[in-house]
Amino acid sequence: MKYSILIYAVVIIIAVSTAIAFLLWKEKMKNHNSKIEHKDILSDKGEGVSVSLAVDYDVYIMSRKERVVNICCAAIVIFVAAYVFYRSYIISAFVMPLALLYPNIRVKEIIKKRKYNLNLQFRDLLYSLSASLMAGKSVESAFKAAFNDLSIQYTESDTDIIRELSSINHKLELNCTIEEAITDFSKRAKIEDIENFVNVFKVCKRTGGDLVQVIKSTTDIINEKIHIRHEIENLVAQRRLEQKVLSCLPFALVALISLTAADFMAPVFSTLQGRLAMTIAIVLFTAAYFLSKKLMNIEV
Repeated sequence: MKYSILIYAVVIIIAVSTAIAFLLWKEKMKNHNSKIEHKDILSDKGEGVSVSLAVDYDVYIMSRKERVVNICCAAIVIFVAAYVFYRSYIISAFVMPLALLYPNIRVKEIIKKRKYNLNLQFRDLLYSLSASLMAGKSVESAFKAAFNDLSIQYTESDTDIIRELSSINHKLELNCTIEEAITDFSKRAKIEDIENFVNVFKVCKRTGGDLVQVIKSTTDIINEKIHIRHEIENLVAQRRLEQKVLSCLPFALVALISLTAADFMAPVFSTLQGRLAMTIAIVLFTAAYFLSKKLMNIEV
């Protein structure tokens, strides 16, 4: 009987591994095709012209290594959690493919964090622009000076704001207007503060408004929102910790009772009614986890 269970578990694990390998192969082919299309675009543009793919901050593509690590970690957690509730290798291995859904959840978290960091970097950009404009520089020169200033603060070349400033300055050298350059950045960033600043900036450029005052007001608003967000994070920090502890508590209780009162828990793991009750419990715990996580997510 034990050998049969092990054989079933090995077969299911192999099937899951095959599914993961197929998804990774599919993603590799997709990336390969996108690279070919990018080369075709470069050849159509002609020699001597560098074309960079614009970054959409609502999109994040995981690398193969990242995806494998996330899927494997999620699969291990799901396997252990299912085994705690069902005491069955077969059922635990059967639910492991749910780990394939985790990378999408992780991508949303990465996008949210990336946008938050970009908003902080944009605030630093406004500080630099304000200082340059108050010194009498033109808007175009202020953006070039901001690139030099922020390159000292953010030493990594792949920092989002550094890359965007490099793109804006490159467009200015190609005789694009500053309005077109920052509008393209705003459309890809999809951040409310940046969109509001760009809209007011374009109006000021057309009507001759006070750009220094506009930048100062925008910086103050962003600072106030960041301050409020930090206060909210501090207030709910303890609640977040309680939420994480309560989310892990059911698994710990079931494991503890199973070890200390095995006879009492035996019907739960061996009868259809017991496993049905455990399934309902897992669904309720999962729903409570996502509901509490949503309640803790307070947008400013």
